Amino acid sequence: MKEAVDTDVIVVGAGPAGLMLAAELRLAGAQVIVLERESGPTAESRGMGFTARTLEVFDQRGLLPRFGELNRSPGGHFGSVPVDFAVGGGTHASVSGVPQSHTVSVLGEWAAQLGADIRRGHRVTGLSDTGEQVQARVQGPHGEQRLAARYLVGCDGGRSTVRQSAGFDFPGTDATAELLLADVTGLDPGGLGAGERHPGGMLLAAPLPGGVVRVVVFEHGRTPQPRTERPSFHEVADAWKRISGKDISHARAVWVSSFGDASRQASQYRRGRVLLAGDAAHIHLPASGQGMNVSVQDAVNLGWKLGALVTGRAGEELLDTYHTERHPVGAQLLKNTRAQAALFLGGQEMQPLREVLAQVFRGEEAARVLAGLVSGLDIRYDVGPGDHPLLGMRMPTTELVLDDGRKSTSTALLHTARGLLLVLGADPGPARTARAWADRVDVVTARAVHAPQPGGPAEPEALLIRPDGYVAWVSGDGDLDAALRRCFGEPAE
Repeated sequence: MKEAVDTDVIVVGAGPAGLMLAAELRLAGAQVIVLERESGPTAESRGMGFTARTLEVFDQRGLLPRFGELNRSPGGHFGSVPVDFAVGGGTHASVSGVPQSHTVSVLGEWAAQLGADIRRGHRVTGLSDTGEQVQARVQGPHGEQRLAARYLVGCDGGRSTVRQSAGFDFPGTDATAELLLADVTGLDPGGLGAGERHPGGMLLAAPLPGGVVRVVVFEHGRTPQPRTERPSFHEVADAWKRISGKDISHARAVWVSSFGDASRQASQYRRGRVLLAGDAAHIHLPASGQGMNVSVQDAVNLGWKLGALVTGRAGEELLDTYHTERHPVGAQLLKNTRAQAALFLGGQEMQPLREVLAQVFRGEEAARVLAGLVSGLDIRYDVGPGDHPLLGMRMPTTELVLDDGRKSTSTALLHTARGLLLVLGADPGPARTARAWADRVDVVTARAVHAPQPGGPAEPEALLIRPDGYVAWVSGDGDLDAALRRCFGEPAE
């Protein structure tokens, strides 16, 4: 007899990764409990926007209207070297001015509406994997309790209790530098000596909504502090004055924090029935807004796979592809953030390299490569045989006219997080094959509004698109039945 469980999946952590994962699991039909140690949502926001790929991810679930008006920001940088991301018709531009706290609020409301059980003020103190289930020890408002689930996912940040309790390896390098950050009011960012490099370090000051200014201080030679508490604003102001000679101590701090350039990645994203996503799986210098964005994309990759497994629609082999697909993405993330750290934190000795790269980055091809690198636009998964340019890539948003005359897009057809067989030609064969998976794959017949680009690949007759938006099969390039089984398990009886 199987041991009783309280839910299909326990998600530890109610940040962007945990909430996105909880929503994806609910869309897949799984029961989920989210445990968050903090008693309420935080108003603190390190991240202030999201990249083009995360914008696409939110769009494919119909979330963008919940964020309100969004501002696309073509400007950007790579390790403090300016890059114009207004390439690809502006599709590579990121979104700016959205505090991470707002993103968490939007995702939390969505996950709760979908039926996720979000429990705040619940701290996981330990766990054990019995082989049949995962048991978590939880300290909550009414004392300690034990919860059991078929699987547990740690989305609990860089100091993850889940990662440590489950014995995951976390190789990498410790921080060699510490940066102080403060959001303040009562400060004019002009004339502060910010945005320039000084012999003693580097200062940044950027206006945020509501009259808030974000200041960041990096002091050369400052040894990272083993902290048990956050730094004080007094510490930030003192460092600012040492570097620039200017006094900002009259400002009022909204919140203060510190961060470093430690770079580590879990060697496995799964151990038995315990998995990691987001910062629990990888930590790095915050650079180009990648941390939250890669975390959200981890969650979207994992959610439909774990949901299919716990609802009996797929096997363990599908869940194993979470590690094989996302671990290389995390490794690339660490590589590019280490490169950015050298540029960003280096002293005057790095200035010749910055100036040379500034010239290189003015080229459109360089900007396109860097946009793909920091936003995840260049990710291509190994989804099986075939060499079509779209295979393993994310399906680009395509305007469609459906067979009943309605207009739609390939992105809108993914709102339900089901598989999608998009039939664009007259061959009825793919639709007949997919019929056996009708409980988990939608078959939609349509025609593309825009013709293929001259000299580009011909429009395929049909495409199989995974719930996360990646193309798993293209007509004329591999076996559709095999692709359906890889992604969606055995057909219904």
